[in-house]
Parts: sequence; C-alpha cells; structure tokens
Amino acid sequence: MNTIVRDLEAGAAQMREWFEHMHRHPELSMQETRTSEFIAETLRGFGGYEVETGIGKNGIVASLTVGDGEKVIGLRADFDALPIQEENDFPYKSTVDGIAHLCGHDGHTAMLLGAARRLAETRNFNGTVRLIFQPGEETMQGGPAMINDGLFERFPVDAVFGMHNIPGLQEGKFYFRPGDMMAAVDNWEVEIVGKGGHGGIPELTIDPVVAGSSIVMAIQSIVSRNVAPANRAVVTIGAFLAGNAGNVVASHAILRFSIRSTTSEDREMILGNIRRIVAHQAESFGCSSRIREGIPGAVLVNDAGETDKAARIAQAAFGKDQVIYPGPSFLASEDFAFMLQKRKGTYCFLGSGPGKMVHHPEYFFNQNILPVGAAYWVALTEGYLA
Repeated sequence: MNTIVRDLEAGAAQMREWFEHMHRHPELSMQETRTSEFIAETLRGFGGYEVETGIGKNGIVASLTVGDGEKVIGLRADFDALPIQEENDFPYKSTVDGIAHLCGHDGHTAMLLGAARRLAETRNFNGTVRLIFQPGEETMQGGPAMINDGLFERFPVDAVFGMHNIPGLQEGKFYFRPGDMMAAVDNWEVEIVGKGGHGGIPELTIDPVVAGSSIVMAIQSIVSRNVAPANRAVVTIGAFLAGNAGNVVASHAILRFSIRSTTSEDREMILGNIRRIVAHQAESFGCSSRIREGIPGAVLVNDAGETDKAARIAQAAFGKDQVIYPGPSFLASEDFAFMLQKRKGTYCFLGSGPGKMVHHPEYFFNQNILPVGAAYWVALTEGYLA
C-alpha cells in the first residue's frame, strides 16, 4: 500500500494543476457547468472510463470495470464554490468577484481525479469503481438532485464513500466515526414585510428591521432553553438584509437561517419554535411574515461495518498512527447524508493542519494533502474490490 502513496506523491504536480485551475474559476452551487465540463474532459483523457454527465443537472459518474468481480464501490467528491469574497493573495486566487472555493471542494475533486488516473493506469482491482462528482453540496441540492435523477438505479453500488478536508485536525491523518457524524441542516429564508417611509417620520411606517431584530434575539433562546444540554444543535442567522440608506425605513427585511440538529426530535421542535416565533414576533410589530423552507435536512449516519472496513484499509495503507478511530463529530452538515440514506457507506475527515476554518474568507486548502487523499481512494478501491 505504501507504494500507492509514494507514486501519487511523485505525480502530485498534475493534481495541483487541476486544483489551481478550479480554484481560479469557481462556480456557485448548481451553476457549475464549466467545472463539470472540465472534470468530464479530464476523465475521458484517462481512458477506460464510461463517463456519464448531466446527472442531477451538473453531476458526473465515471465507471471503470476490471476483471469479473461483481462488487461495485462508489467514491464521491463535490465541486461547487461559495458566495464569499476570497481574501487570500495566492497566484491562483479566485478570478470571480464574490465567489471562491473556500471549503476545499476543488481539492476534493482534484484528489478523486488523481485517484481516477492511478486506477486507470494500474487496474489493480477486481470489480467496478464508480466515481461520483457531485454539484450543489453547499446548498444541499446536488445530492438529492443526483439521487432523484436515478443515481443508484442507473449506476448501482454496493457501498458509497465520501471525504472532507478539515483545518485544525492533524495534517494527513484520517478520522473515522461510526454512526452520527454530522448534523442535519435546514436552510430557511424569512421575509418580514412592513411599511417603508422616511426615517424622520417613523410614526407613518412599520419598521421590519425592528421586528427582524426582535426575531433574531428571540430565536437565540430556542437552543439554550429547549434543547437538552446533552444534545447538540445550533441556529445561525447568517444574513439580515434590509434597506440601503440610513434615513429610509425599509419596507421589508430578509433573514437567512442555518438550523442544525442531531436528533429528529430536536429538529422538529426547533423548526416548530422558529415558525411560532417568526409569526408572533412579526405580528406584534404590525408586520407580516413569510417563511421559505429549503430542502429538509438529514443527519449524516455512517454504517458501522463500512466505517470499520474503511478505517482498517486506511490503517494498512498509512499506518495505525495516521488513523484516528473513532474520530470526532461536527455540527457542520453534508448532503452526502442523503446518499447514505440510500446506500450503506461511510464519510471520513482528512486533517489539513493549521489554518482558517472552511467558509472563512482566508481559508486555504493545504495542497500537501492532495496525494494523501488520492491514495486513500486508491487504497479503498483496491481493498474493497480485492
């Protein structure tokens, strides 16, 4: 197995080129047409793969069969960017104003492409590997879109696997955890409608900013007063949009929520309380309100058997000291959770060392882990399809 790591480290320059190209040209969730074309073209250049595009709009599945084995493994990477202005000054920084790869999805895709090339060259397995390149992870749209487009009916797999880089965890180490690993997320938008007017004549207005501010503060009591301290949940209001001038009372305000929970009971309670607080707080200020609910969230649950199998393969490839098992869980969310509802499998973290956390304007993907992640995918495929 160590040969895999050494060989991929020797060929890391190509993975860096793929990564830097995608980093320069980010595209938002479900708008990744150029990125999808780049990935598909690169895969076809390796030879041997059956490459299918347009799955769930921009998704790709590349399949390679070797020998007569009947087992099928699925490996998934994401490739959408975020609506954040990058504040790094790298030569390969984003060239698109207000959009950047600040979660490492460009790195995830580069790693799976590196593994794809290696698997096509060596073909040291017996069965079928399916490489799943998924759009729209950040908005929780891409996974469901591919599934609804017949992902697992058209491209059957026995098990499916995912991976994410995590700053703050030790560089190059893998973290596996059976069971609940990441939270369910519900992304909601709330519109508060009042009556606009002159800032100096407030008695003729109904101020949605005041109503929205009250809602923001009231929402903070939900987790602290209603979720058991032994459980985990968080409600973040990441955007409060209203007005453009200091002397004008806006006619409406928009609040955007990220609601994360780890049990179905807490999730239903939190969502119900948000609906109640929004409606009654808005009404108490004379405003009306409207909630636009996103795709229902799901807790990411790793299959115990597949997690153990993947961890053991990683230990054999990298050494026991490079694998933390069981590892931590996070309140971040992943729409890979929807794939794990359909097929057994597991999701792991790959430590990227010190640095800003994902979604920070100064986050950067540690390119040193590119060959490490690619080696894991190769080792997992060869171990699973032995």
